[in-house]
Amino acid sequence: MKRNIEVQEKQTGQQPIWKDLLDLLIKILFIFFCIYLIFTFIYGVERTIDVSMKPAIRDGDLVLYYRLDKYLVSGDVIVFKENDRVITARVVAVAGDTVDITKDGLTINGAVQVSKDIYFDTTQFKNGVDFPIQVKENQVFVLGDNRPSALDSRTFGCVNIDDIQGKVIAVIRTRGI
Repeated sequence: MKRNIEVQEKQTGQQPIWKDLLDLLIKILFIFFCIYLIFTFIYGVERTIDVSMKPAIRDGDLVLYYRLDKYLVSGDVIVFKENDRVITARVVAVAGDTVDITKDGLTINGAVQVSKDIYFDTTQFKNGVDFPIQVKENQVFVLGDNRPSALDSRTFGCVNIDDIQGKVIAVIRTRGI
């Protein structure tokens, strides 16, 4: 029987359908394995579950982030963990900067910060950190765009670079399209 199949293969130049299906299955598994590796070590996807970055990122949106870039500048949006909760926020100060929140608003290194994308005043929280605060090496100071109700560095202080999962590169709206 096996010899007959081999003779048929040689005569027709085709292999049996089960070999084609096995080859296809191996290719599909390889593709899924590559996608798994890419989204485990290079990129990440998180669903936002808070309104800290509203309106830029809304509750329920998916954020795609890049894990390998740890060079952050003011204005970058990052994904990080704080007390086992995944948070998305905007970097406003990096290592060496002095952050203060006064009646004039947010000041970085003595200069009042004005942003066209922030619609709310930046104020201190009663149970938050004491200002002014110096951002240490390997840390960043982050604020949410929705300043009155954001969970950010005003509450828990500076974020360690090691706690950052990645820099947001895309936002995928899942509701209200």
